[in-house]
Amino acid sequence: MTREIIDLSIYLENDIVSDPPIYRPRIDYINHEMSVPELVSFFPGLEAKDLPDEEGWAIERIQLITHNGTHLDAPYHFASTMNKGERAITIDEVPLDWCFQPGVKLDFRHFADGYVVQASDVEAELARIKHALKPFEIVLINTRAGSRYGNDDYVTSGCGMGYDATMYLLERGVRVTGTDGWSWDAPFAYTKEKYAATKDATLIWEGHKAGRDIGYCHLEKLHNLEVLPADGFIVSCFPFKIRAASAGWTRAVAILDR
Repeated sequence: MTREIIDLSIYLENDIVSDPPIYRPRIDYINHEMSVPELVSFFPGLEAKDLPDEEGWAIERIQLITHNGTHLDAPYHFASTMNKGERAITIDEVPLDWCFQPGVKLDFRHFADGYVVQASDVEAELARIKHALKPFEIVLINTRAGSRYGNDDYVTSGCGMGYDATMYLLERGVRVTGTDGWSWDAPFAYTKEKYAATKDATLIWEGHKAGRDIGYCHLEKLHNLEVLPADGFIVSCFPFKIRAASAGWTRAVAILDR
């Protein structure tokens, strides 16, 4: 038996449209030459010529929000309460055993951009792959958005999970889900059109808002889901420990024993 680890995470990087403009990350790269003044300032009398190859260290200064890159959203991101009135837990309070569980992949790449997945779609896909959901399994949604990462339309690509579809999973004991799209919900550009036509505010962020009824977490901006089987793998997605935060970055991976 051999073990294979599949990287499910995108890069944190400049110049890729991974978020709307107001939320994009910024990374300033400081190379070995640029850092020399900082290094020598720690040691009075030290000069650049005293250093091997006259080099200091390489470091990066990064401006981020907790939702840049592949990350795990805590229930607190969705609302101030969960489980119909309890205080919503923050990312540092998420049970770690939620984040290392068997995974299931639902393939929704055939749905059009902006489509809102319904509970019947989830049920049909589970029937197709012949999988019965078990409590705490991590359910990953493969959308068309994964194939558009690196392109300018990434943020507006892929389908999204509706309230009923999300509740279908949560009512069966799922507590962590994930998507390769920018958002668990349908892209905002499509929801904006529906809201303009109906003025129905329940359409806005409906999948996220399921967390008000049953607290859960979801991964966003996953990658490589198309190479995963429907099941038979473990997902590891431990979040960065940020006090009282709504999300934490994660190097999400799938672990397969073949």
